[in-house]
Amino acid sequence: MKRILASILAFGILAGPVAAAPAFAQRSNEQGEARREMSAGNIMRLRDIEARILPSMKGAEYLGPAYDPTALAYRLKFIKDGRVLFVDVDARTGKILRRSK
Repeated sequence: MKRILASILAFGILAGPVAAAPAFAQRSNEQGEARREMSAGNIMRLRDIEARILPSMKGAEYLGPAYDPTALAYRLKFIKDGRVLFVDVDARTGKILRRSK
């Protein structure tokens, strides 16, 4: 029984970094895509979007953005009173598309 548990733990330790690699690569690709779109003048700068949205989220802690190149939208992530909140923003106009409740 101890051998099985040790094998499972060893596999988890070795497989953990490999499983995280695709997520990191995806995030890196999203950043590159956002940079290209911004340079081409297709989307607003993230800092400008944050400057518009953050003041309306009083009492919430900003956790960071994610960019969706297909939708040309940012998802801004916040936490307030132990709940995670998302604000989806059109990257072209800076207008709020949707807020989670």
